[in-house]
Amino acid sequence: QVQLVESGGGLVQVGGSLRLSCAASGLSLDYRAIAWFRQAPGKEREGVSCISTTDGSTYYSDSVKGRFTISRDKNTVYLQMNSLKPGTPAVYYCAAIAGLMMTTIQPMCLIGPYDYWGQGTQVTVAS
Repeated sequence: QVQLVESGGGLVQVGGSLRLSCAASGLSLDYRAIAWFRQAPGKEREGVSCISTTDGSTYYSDSVKGRFTISRDKNTVYLQMNSLKPGTPAVYYCAAIAGLMMTTIQPMCLIGPYDYWGQGTQVTVAS
């Protein structure tokens, strides 16, 4: 059984940092596309960042580019979030594609579709 488990969310001050983790079990993250999404109450889910574990290529949404960094170590994917901005709380989810990805990451990775999702971890930025 495939499981993606996010952790690392919490309450942080404006300008602060958090590092989210997505630990995978039942699925090797080799040669995969992994993404982070976020969803605020009443809003659509938004793709934030994605990584190809085939070649390490990454992609970011314009709203987080330069502030967030996605990375991977073995079977865990991280999202380092710096210079956090105030806003409504959001739940951050990681997602993975079941099929193997043998290419560089593409912008479509912020949309999907993805086959596996974690349960999410909440991030709140206090002003």
